[in-house]
Formats: sequence, C-alpha cells, structure tokens
Amino acid sequence: MFKHTVNLTSISISISGSSNPSPILTFLSHLHTYTQMGLKKTTSLLENLLEKAGGCAVIDGGFATQLETHGAAINDPLWSAICLIKNSDLIKRVHLEYLEAGADILVTSSYQATLPGFVSKGLPIEEGELLLKKSVKLAVEARDKFWDAVKSNPIHRYNRALVAASIGSYGAYLADGSEYSGYYGPDVNLEKLKDFHRRRLQVLVEAGPDLLAFETIPNKLEAQACVELLEEENIKIPSWICFSSVDGENAPSGESFQECLEIINKSNKVIAVGINCAPPHFIESLICKFKELTQKFITVYPNSGEVWDGVAKRWLPSSCFDDDKFELFAARWHELGASLIGGCCRTTPSTIQAISKVLKERS
Repeated sequence: MFKHTVNLTSISISISGSSNPSPILTFLSHLHTYTQMGLKKTTSLLENLLEKAGGCAVIDGGFATQLETHGAAINDPLWSAICLIKNSDLIKRVHLEYLEAGADILVTSSYQATLPGFVSKGLPIEEGELLLKKSVKLAVEARDKFWDAVKSNPIHRYNRALVAASIGSYGAYLADGSEYSGYYGPDVNLEKLKDFHRRRLQVLVEAGPDLLAFETIPNKLEAQACVELLEEENIKIPSWICFSSVDGENAPSGESFQECLEIINKSNKVIAVGINCAPPHFIESLICKFKELTQKFITVYPNSGEVWDGVAKRWLPSSCFDDDKFELFAARWHELGASLIGGCCRTTPSTIQAISKVLKERS
C-alpha cells in the first residue's frame, strides 16, 4: 500500500510503502526532478498528457510502412519525406489512421527531410524550408480534425494528441545505413553535425510543434551536437533524444549508453531519452539500463524486429513481434518505467491499437 503526498505548489513528493512505486508515482517523481532542474514550474504539454494518460503516452507507429501499404513509392534518398513533395494528402491520411488507433503523439514526416536532401532534388532552399514546415502543418491539421470529431463524444477514450517534429540523424540523411553503425567518417566533427542540424531545427521550431524528436542517434558525438544546438538556439520546445542499438547493450558506435546519457542528463532542454528502431527484444533490458542512468522520461518505440539492410535498402527475413506480442510487452515496458511507448519501422496502426488498448486499460 502506498501513501503519496503531492503538493502542487512546491511540487514535493513523499512516498512510503513499497520499494517499487507505481508508474503514476514515477511520473510525479519526474515532474519534481524537472522542476528542481530549473524548468518552468507549470507543467508542460507532455507532462499534462502523461498525467491524463495515466503515466504512459502512446507514440504512433511505422510511417513509411503505412505509406507503402497505401501504394506510395518511397525508394528514394528522401524516403517517406518524398511524399511531402508528391502526396501530402496521404501523409495526413496516415496520421489520421494512427490517431484512430489510439496514438497520443504524432511524429511528423520529416525524419529524412533535410535541406541538403531537398536541394539534391533540384528544389531551392526556400521551398525545402516550406516542405519542412508543411510536415508539421499536416500533422497539426490531422490532430485538430480528429480531435474536433471525437471531443464531443462523452465516452471517447482518446487524448488530444501532441505533434512531435521528427529530426532524423545525420546518418539518415546519408541514407547509407550509418545510423545503424555510428560511423560518419573522420571528417565529421561536432561543428559539422551542428551545422547540418541547425537550420532544419530552426525551421521546424518556427512551424510550432509541441515536441521535438531526435531519432536514431547512433553515437555520443551527435547526441552532444543535439544537446549543444538546443542550448545555442535557446529552444523552448521540449525534446526527446532516442538512440538506435544493434547489440542491445550500446549505441551503434559501440559507445556505452552511460557515456551518451552523461551528456544528455546535463540538459534541461531534453525531457525524455530512449530507444527507437531497435528490435523489440532489446527493449526490456535497455529500459532497465536507462532507469539506472537517467531521471528523464524513458521513451521506447522499437521496430517489428525485422532487420534493415541499409546498403541493399531492403528488409531481411527475421523473427519479429506481432501485435499480440507488442500488447504483452508494452505493458511490461510500462511497468519497468517507460513513459512513452510506440512503434517504429514495420509496425502499423493495428500495432498501435494493441499498445493503446492495453495501456489505457491499465490506466
């Protein structure tokens, strides 16, 4: 039996009872920590969402996967971002499908959308910037349309979703699989990575998302670039930074997560940290590892377990999780301390529906 005392004026928390506090107490403890770190005392949109969702929010699933299901041809260096140019209505349709499935957070279609990438397609910089902003606009429009349709229903079980602007790693732009190796070559240093990300970050922030999502970061250097850039640009929008992992123990570069998180833990601009697009059977042990290394919210959205060959640009036959397994393991991931849970490549709206169902039932 727990006894909690929560003073919302001073954000003080006392807990007595068991050594394993409930997820809602974990959430309150995070809120206390971030206030102590100097973040504004009023709760952020993400913290409000987590409270309404019972301590765990649902991120959407594989975006490119669903675009391909609807017939989109995305075998392109821009990957799913090619639809910003060719088929923006389809992007909004996929967002709506994930909202219907129960997603609390929409991740924009900008993962592989970069200004150098658009320029390589012959587009001027100004048009590339408009396309970046469009990725946020499409997600916001889908969110608002869906919320307007359901909010008047007194028995709906949805939350008003937040929009996270996706910022893929430098390796995602290279489209050579290096986001899964962490090796960018000897000529890529801290300043080059900050220069690469800077204008895209500025443009996405101008578009007004609720969150920023740095995704599939493969090494400590790029994590440091993201953290320093948030500080240099004085970004006010809460961010999460997610790494990939190919061995279930370390970042793809071979660097330990302890090394990587030491940098992130110093930033009060980053409110959550975690893993995306890694096999789901890695997630349980990585949540336990991250719980020991950080006080930030933990975010996990693995792929289906299939393996991507970044050189051949194809999925390799491999064992994977079906929706039933995601439902089972999502509950376990939440129990272990994950506050944001979803899916990445090769997961679908039915995967997110399974995750949402089990998490909302438990809340």
